[in-house]
Amino acid sequence: MAYIRRLEIGTKLSVRTMADELDVSEGTAYKAIKEAESTGLVSTKERIGTVRIQRRNRESLDRLTFGEVVDIVQGELYGGANGLDKTLHKFVIGAMELDAMVRYIDAGSLLIVGNRQGAHRIALEHGAGVLITGGFGTSDDIKLLADGLGLPIISSKHDTFTVASMINRAMFDRLIRQKIMLVEDIVTYSRPVETMRLGETKGDYLQLSRRVGGTRFPVLDDRGRVVGMMTAKDAEGADDGQPVEKLMTRSPITAAPNIPIASAAHTMAAEGIDLLPIVDKNRKLLAAISRSEALEAMRYAGKQKESGETFDELIGAGFQKKASEGGDGYQYEGRITPQMSGTFGTISEGVLVTLMTHAARGLIRELGKRDYVIESMTTYFVRPIQLESEVVIRPTLLEISRKSAKLEIELNDSVGTAAKALLAAQLIDPY
Repeated sequence: MAYIRRLEIGTKLSVRTMADELDVSEGTAYKAIKEAESTGLVSTKERIGTVRIQRRNRESLDRLTFGEVVDIVQGELYGGANGLDKTLHKFVIGAMELDAMVRYIDAGSLLIVGNRQGAHRIALEHGAGVLITGGFGTSDDIKLLADGLGLPIISSKHDTFTVASMINRAMFDRLIRQKIMLVEDIVTYSRPVETMRLGETKGDYLQLSRRVGGTRFPVLDDRGRVVGMMTAKDAEGADDGQPVEKLMTRSPITAAPNIPIASAAHTMAAEGIDLLPIVDKNRKLLAAISRSEALEAMRYAGKQKESGETFDELIGAGFQKKASEGGDGYQYEGRITPQMSGTFGTISEGVLVTLMTHAARGLIRELGKRDYVIESMTTYFVRPIQLESEVVIRPTLLEISRKSAKLEIELNDSVGTAAKALLAAQLIDPY
């Protein structure tokens, strides 16, 4: 992996060449290339091979590459294969004369146009890629120009409107994914994790604990894989010379770097652990995250300035929180829109449950200063709710403790009670 990281961006590599240069077996070289591909260091393309690429961080997720555009529009590549990993910053639809089109085209853009070869050439000469809609092709000299400049020229069978919609949908989904905070967003891989090794003793554990001030340490084998967790409870009552492999907790809970931070926080709260090792697919230790770090990160999760809206956010957007009529709590008021309809022209049961959980979350955040994950929810649909109805959702807190909460949620329309739910939740965040 260190050899691959040292390669310049754009360098081609193969299993045989890598094995010869490093004097290792081809199987070892193949395994390293596959691991590098999974971490985003290299990319394998048809008719090109494996190439060292610039690893993209999550901040650049909203910028597509030309290669991703090919997959999104189900396109065919006619030229410029060497530029598939380049990112693009804007899209231009060529629905104008050539002289008017030029002012909108610049390096790093993608021109979406039909079978207008003059436009194809102008786009390439200005450093832009080309996406030809309608399933049309282009001339051989333009294909050669695209190869020479390393700018992809792509053809899609779809029309211009469909292609633009597909790309917009992909960009929207990326914004939502970017909003979800992952473990890898908060861990520092360069910061060493204090660990123990097989063969060390309880005495070594006590020295390490006094030196760093911690009590939980991952135990690694000779390959750097996490095989156990050593804690103060494990060391209690043992002789100082006793090896850690006889004391440690085996097969400890670990997490991958690409899981949501909320999932990591929930796991740590549910299992009662304060340190979660972050490992790769081979269980090699990459980093570690503490419960306090996870909970602190959750306070800022989902607060990026630019992000797409999820279905949950769209469903709850039209409801306003107000003080309840008795003054002893909160209620949520809003209107059932046509987009919330189900099969029979009444509100969808799934949307109804989402609205009720929104109200429950708001009450727990207001009174308990925490967030939660649902453990169970029993819902009673008393009668159908018509579209355009004004509804009121009243959550009532039945019980709350440090780790759990129970609520009753009632939904009323102009006629009366239309649905009720009992919700049990596990609290995970001192919000």
